[in-house]
Amino acid sequence: MFSLNDSNRFYLYPYPTDMRKSFYSLSGIVTSQMGMHVQDGSAYIFINKGLTGMKILHAEFGGLVIYHMKLERGMLALPHIAADDPSPSREINWSDLIMMVRGLSSGDVRKRSRWEPEKTLLNPYK
Repeated sequence: MFSLNDSNRFYLYPYPTDMRKSFYSLSGIVTSQMGMHVQDGSAYIFINKGLTGMKILHAEFGGLVIYHMKLERGMLALPHIAADDPSPSREINWSDLIMMVRGLSSGDVRKRSRWEPEKTLLNPYK
């Protein structure tokens, strides 16, 4: 069951990743290179060198899940990453992930102003 939504935190690993990697290898990247914990509930996004494949690693109830997307043609459109940013991960929004999957770049889309509730109003226990 697909359980990712806009309440999750998403972290993009900005370096090319071998798409043959699976649960243990991707978990190792999250822990050793990104400095994060796989089981914290966040989703970790990995892309290949040719921008034709993407894997999302996510800890769900019962264990780890990998979502794998392989494009038949075209390339993934990544959100803007500054060339001088040495960070081993970049937090992105749900909307950035949807745009990546749909093949849209931020230059193609113009966001219109909308009211958004504060995070504390959505979950008063945070």
